[in-house]
Amino acid sequence: MPDQTVDWVAWHRSYDDPDSSQARRLARVQEHLRRAIDDKPGPLRLVSMCAGEARDVVGVLSDHPRRNDVSARLVELDARNVGVARSAIDAAGLDQIEVVQADAGTTDSYLDAVPADIVLACGIFGNISDEDVRWTVEHLPSLCASNAVVIWTRGRLQGRDVAHTIREWFADAGFEELAFEVPAEAQYWYRVGVHRLWAGPRPLELGVRLFTFLR
Repeated sequence: MPDQTVDWVAWHRSYDDPDSSQARRLARVQEHLRRAIDDKPGPLRLVSMCAGEARDVVGVLSDHPRRNDVSARLVELDARNVGVARSAIDAAGLDQIEVVQADAGTTDSYLDAVPADIVLACGIFGNISDEDVRWTVEHLPSLCASNAVVIWTRGRLQGRDVAHTIREWFADAGFEELAFEVPAEAQYWYRVGVHRLWAGPRPLELGVRLFTFLR
């Protein structure tokens, strides 16, 4: 569960600076999301964990030629972010996208929204313990359809970079890596990973706590 002492609306303001790490990371996530949609014909189901203001999903679907093929559930706990996301979705006319105000760290929030063809786990792994990251990755197959694509992000924490270990955890959970990006410029801290589930998906187990935010 995200720490409600953090002003998550103010946290999103960094996205408005095109030279910030968050803005650059968002652009990479959007590019991978576009590619994932383009590569999957027919109707698609998408889930976004800790969706924030939905800038990644709305930024892609608002002008995507296959926007009507994508239905989605966006899970976000902060009420103000939920309001911003719903307003953006309404403005873009994305009637098939729902925003649920709920704790993305519990599997109950995904009931009737999975298995999904695309799962976004962005802005999570840098805010939870390494143990919770591993636990979440292990359970991602229960949110995924066959050959589902997961897009995730991670930043450095006080000089620590466990992104390569996270990649190993994805492999152990039955995913193949499609992309992994580290910016060449030292001032940008983000990492973006893209993995496809090659192992069989698993049924959703309700009542499972996936992660808890540290701050």
